[in-house]
Amino acid sequence: MQKDAITTKDTATTKSLPWTRQDTTWMLSLFGTAVGAGILFLPINAGMGGFWPLMMMVAIIGPMTYLAHRGLSRFVCSSSKPGSDITHVVEEHFGVGAGKAITLLYFFAIYPIVLIYGVGITNTVESFIVNQLNIFVEVPRLAADGAPMLTDAGVQIMDKVSGVPRWLLSGGLIVAMMSVMVAGEKMMLKVTQLLVYPLVAILAFMSFYLIPDWKMDALQVVPPVGDFLGTVWLTIPVLIFAFNHSPAISQFSVSLKREHGVNAARKADVILRNTTLMLVGFVMMFVISCVLSLSPAQLAEAKELNLPILSYLANVHNSGFVSYFGPFIAFVAIVSSFFGHYMGATEGMKGIINKQLRSANKQVSESKLDKFILGFMFFTIWGVAIINPSILGMIEALGGPIIAAILYLMPMYAIHKVPALAPYRGRISNIFVVVAGLLAMTAILFGLLS
Repeated sequence: MQKDAITTKDTATTKSLPWTRQDTTWMLSLFGTAVGAGILFLPINAGMGGFWPLMMMVAIIGPMTYLAHRGLSRFVCSSSKPGSDITHVVEEHFGVGAGKAITLLYFFAIYPIVLIYGVGITNTVESFIVNQLNIFVEVPRLAADGAPMLTDAGVQIMDKVSGVPRWLLSGGLIVAMMSVMVAGEKMMLKVTQLLVYPLVAILAFMSFYLIPDWKMDALQVVPPVGDFLGTVWLTIPVLIFAFNHSPAISQFSVSLKREHGVNAARKADVILRNTTLMLVGFVMMFVISCVLSLSPAQLAEAKELNLPILSYLANVHNSGFVSYFGPFIAFVAIVSSFFGHYMGATEGMKGIINKQLRSANKQVSESKLDKFILGFMFFTIWGVAIINPSILGMIEALGGPIIAAILYLMPMYAIHKVPALAPYRGRISNIFVVVAGLLAMTAILFGLLS
């Protein structure tokens, strides 16, 4: 077996690559792409299985995240054509038919996540308006048949909803997020950098702030081996989603190839390694702190309410800091993650349309295509945000299987088949990534069938 380290020959024939300010910008952008709805819902799914399975997850998620994203970046960097994004690279290596199929899968791996952020940002802000700002109206809770629900004493049950209509609130928030993307890549990177610094600081502070509320009796509960491994297995799809920054990997790799040429893959390896260390350090510390400060019943209630963990903490915690900064962290995390996923979804959709038009010997102007994609993305995200489906259900049923296939399995298949990726063959890390991807897909299928 070959080692994963760069060989002496490789080092001698390529220049040294010192860390630059642009590398920091990309690291923060990738971090921001990953820290979104997945992170804010991860404590709910991971925590309901107990503390010790969570520790197992901490041990495996770092290698899983780094090696999988490294493989995808190497795949994009392997193109012989300058400026090729992932939609072009799959066609170059696998042919027109396979290129269309993989581009379609790539789009459907990312597009549901963009829809999730429309729901997540609306619920986060709506919860803040109702519970912290106390701007709400009361509406009767209805049963499945549409009849008002009553207590045992015959009193009508009322629910608090935001004083701002959901259609208006969601529409305004989505327009604001999409405006940053329309302004261009440089603006997106600047805004992400501005958002990520306070996000990291407050995440770290929140993790330590919750320590006095830790319920240490959770450490004494050790599930049987079967339940232990089953919990880890079934949580892997949410772990993958929570640490996923693959939507930004294509443009990240294209940018590095433009700057560093043949050294792009080496530079990407370093940035991705540092991004993973940052993610595991800050995020899992935060997840552990949240899980220890809430009971399993409270975590189940948060899941039922379809709220990010911080919005739930803000509603149950007797602290002004948590009440106001919790929703703020959730808001910033979702916005920063929306940018990277929106970039990937639009890239995938543009690739699908261009490939279909080319097959039909038709052409359309870039400006018309961009306007169509902009309108499609806005109205679909807005519609789903108004409907408000279960976020965790969407993660597990829509995004999970395809993310596992595109991020974990497709690059490993390419390493096995594509001559340009031959130097990466025969490594133990490749087997690890394939096993992780298969475990994720079988866990999803088991969850859907059970």
